[in-house]
Amino acid sequence: MSQFNADIIGVGQTEYTRGTERSESQQIIHAAIEACKDAGVDTSDVDGIVMAWNDIPSNEDFINALGITDLRYHSHVHIGGASAAAAVGQAAAAVSCGMAENVLVTLGWNAYSGKHSFSSADQTDSAIYVPGKEIRQNLEMPLGIFAPMQWYSFHANRWIHEYNIDPNAMRTVSLTTRKHANLNPNAYFQSRKLTEEDYDNSKVLVKPFHLFDISLETDGAAAVLVSRKGNSDKGVSILASTEGHADYPDDILGRRDILNMGITKAGPRALQIAGVTTDDIDFAELYDCFTFIVLRQLEEIGFCERGESPDFVADGRIGLGGTLPVNTHGGLLSEAHVAGMNHIVEAVRQLRGECGERQVQDAEVGLVTGYGDFGDGSAVVLARN
Repeated sequence: MSQFNADIIGVGQTEYTRGTERSESQQIIHAAIEACKDAGVDTSDVDGIVMAWNDIPSNEDFINALGITDLRYHSHVHIGGASAAAAVGQAAAAVSCGMAENVLVTLGWNAYSGKHSFSSADQTDSAIYVPGKEIRQNLEMPLGIFAPMQWYSFHANRWIHEYNIDPNAMRTVSLTTRKHANLNPNAYFQSRKLTEEDYDNSKVLVKPFHLFDISLETDGAAAVLVSRKGNSDKGVSILASTEGHADYPDDILGRRDILNMGITKAGPRALQIAGVTTDDIDFAELYDCFTFIVLRQLEEIGFCERGESPDFVADGRIGLGGTLPVNTHGGLLSEAHVAGMNHIVEAVRQLRGECGERQVQDAEVGLVTGYGDFGDGSAVVLARN
């Protein structure tokens, strides 16, 4: 059963670095060209573009750079880290209803060296990247709350308090994804091991987050090409794509249930539409801006109950060879921060059987999620054709 008559037929990515001579537009166009090459589709045959997260390159830039002769569809998706998975759904819908034949979904940024970097000494612009600009600038920033790690710590600490969470579960996520990255030639941390001692001795930046609980800042881009079913024997089927949004989307502290987020709605709905259960999922690429967000998504999607994720991830369960391998590429924590588009790329490669040492054996169905802003959620269920 599939929600769409569409497949992902090509994937592409740049090198993931810290420091680049390419502009963000050049990074994104490079990844787009690589996705077309992977699919065996001439760039001039692209007739749809869905831009996730950012507004660059422009439609005109894509037309000029790719030689597109008839752009029939375009859209922009702005829900932070939930944008990539949601954008794949838009592309699949456009293809399925005949608005376009070959739709590129792109996302990239120079998050380390560019203007988006949260490492900048001037944090005053960070509020423009999340909802509720006036709340951020007038109520929170005067109290020194500038960065995502501070905003999300309210959610994490409440969860830990309510359910007596063992914080070692966050360490498990960090160490597991780093092990996966060590098997991934394209991962920024491919050659850097992480031990329990390294994690425990790292600085606590904002309680409860150690340094290695927080995602990377890297430069790079990724893209996928979505086309009608049957157009390629390399296609990976898009079974379902969903969005979900927090009831109070511009704030965390004002919610009736601070633990409720968009994936609470989007995750179970995606599984239902796809006609699968959590037991059918062979691997999951879960948005991992912070380690605790991985744990929380496991709970809200339904792999376990609230408060039970520390037990769920214990004993190698989310590692390669475990019951549910999670973030087999290293994720945002250890491969690169491409706002989740690299999760889509990895899922496609897993379902094609192209991942070498980190390949999940007999992978048939994979789940990809997104988490953005103050709780926007998205989910895509993909299957091997």
